[in-house]
Amino acid sequence: MSTKKPLRSQAWFGRQDKMGFYYRSFLKNRGFPQDQFEGRPVIGICNTWSELNPCNSHFRTIAEHVRYGVLDAGGFPLEFPVSSLGEVTMRPTAMLYRNLASMDVEEAVRAHPLDGVVLLMGCDKTTPALLMGAASADLPSIGVSGGPQLRGVYQGRTIGSGTNIISMSEQLRAGEITLEEFHEAEAGMNRSSGHCMTMGTASTMASMVEALGVSLPGNAAIPAVDARRNELARFSGRRIVEMVREDLVLSKILTREAFENAIRTLAAIGGSTNAVVHLLAIARRVGVDLTLDDFDRLGKGVHCLVDLMPSGRFLMEDFYYAGGLPVVLRTLVEQGLLHEQALTANGRTMGENVKTAPCWNTEVITSFEAPFKPEAGIAILRGNLAPDGAVIKPSAASPELMNHTGRAVVFESVEDLHHAVDDDSLDIDASCVMVLKYCGPKGYPGMAEVGNMPLPQKLLREGVRDMIRISDARMSGTAYGTVVLHVAPEAAAGGPLALVRNGDLITLDVAAGRLHLHVSDEDLAARRAAWVPPAPAATRGYTKLYVEHVLQANEGADLDFLVGRSGAAVPRDNH
Repeated sequence: MSTKKPLRSQAWFGRQDKMGFYYRSFLKNRGFPQDQFEGRPVIGICNTWSELNPCNSHFRTIAEHVRYGVLDAGGFPLEFPVSSLGEVTMRPTAMLYRNLASMDVEEAVRAHPLDGVVLLMGCDKTTPALLMGAASADLPSIGVSGGPQLRGVYQGRTIGSGTNIISMSEQLRAGEITLEEFHEAEAGMNRSSGHCMTMGTASTMASMVEALGVSLPGNAAIPAVDARRNELARFSGRRIVEMVREDLVLSKILTREAFENAIRTLAAIGGSTNAVVHLLAIARRVGVDLTLDDFDRLGKGVHCLVDLMPSGRFLMEDFYYAGGLPVVLRTLVEQGLLHEQALTANGRTMGENVKTAPCWNTEVITSFEAPFKPEAGIAILRGNLAPDGAVIKPSAASPELMNHTGRAVVFESVEDLHHAVDDDSLDIDASCVMVLKYCGPKGYPGMAEVGNMPLPQKLLREGVRDMIRISDARMSGTAYGTVVLHVAPEAAAGGPLALVRNGDLITLDVAAGRLHLHVSDEDLAARRAAWVPPAPAATRGYTKLYVEHVLQANEGADLDFLVGRSGAAVPRDNH
């Protein structure tokens, strides 16, 4: 007697009645023969292609290669679209819509006759959105990232997306380059399909997909225009059919051990601070109790092994040629820092996947014994200014500012910041601490990437290139500087950040994990009594729903009613 689990899609296509006729007949308008509906795993290709999202604009081609792979393995591929979130073009921030896109994925997967899903993701918010939605639906799922762009080239030198945008905009404001040179660099920076080629959030999250075991090995770094990216897509299409037959659902991969592997990998690649918020949200979808303390505990003792912008010199193309993420994972396994028995999407363990991964360039990927930067993972800060935590990326910060006390210069909003920062009468010097309020999940809304505040023009002219900056916002993973982010609770939720005033002294001590406001408890209590909460950021639509239900950064900034799983049970029969 067979105990093979029946295909979920057969609840739609396997019935021989009015509704079976209905389900099959309408799909036959594309020329599908009857045997296509008779026991072949139906594979959804979840596509975030969009011309409004430049990072994902090549996904039609990737989807076709996935389709070939599904057909190779005897599956029935059906492509469907979901929201495509492009940080480049969306206002106020793509992060506002990450949770909405995750709902789109979850509901689309559950509502349709799918047995497994291939997740096509590239720009930084599409990756966590698709993983969150797929995790809640919990079908067999495999991730295929779109890949990074080729290196940027300007005046014969390499430039990196995001990182050099920031540095060159500062040079323009300081009068060090002309507007014509600025425009020339634009044309040379983004010269192929793909997402940011620095170790920004997109590349970081592609690496997290691989470190979590949700993709095939090598997914993180293959350039978007390299033929091997399409080959990986085809192999992923073949593999998802096998995963359905093995009933390898996502919750079997997204275990506690997988998330611990991802956290240590995040430290080893000098990855984006945004990954902290995204990993917390994904973990909560599958019931893994992940907290900021885990990032603190697991990141300690892990060296940054990858010399990539924004922390270093090279770009993702170089990372791929050097051996890519499998080399980093192998190094961590050899140091006993990864759970090598963690199951991955190809059915093998993490240790089996990477045990022979060769390194071809030790400048780009360093050894653990002679690392690019020692113990430079994400650092978690706490104190009376951030009772529920804040984050900083030491590998991108200035060493001389990692233990510093300075006078607060406060900006009450991002509009206030932009209005005041280049006013030469602003009372600020290089020793000050810039503080930006009301840019967290509720406050912006959406927790925009404005935490790496522009430095005052008068200080740029003096040669200042970094200052301590503190906010409840995020920053682009391509950014750099001594920037404290994700302060929780945020100002709009009544966190202590809302109470900071000009002239207050603030101490940042990264080694001690401390962020302290030198104001007495009594004075803070008096300030709180006088504090007036801001007006709601929205009165209708999705943004209203978001503001009313979004969790704080230390909880992943998900919507409270989305935490957990709906599962893959077939929805109610409509007879």
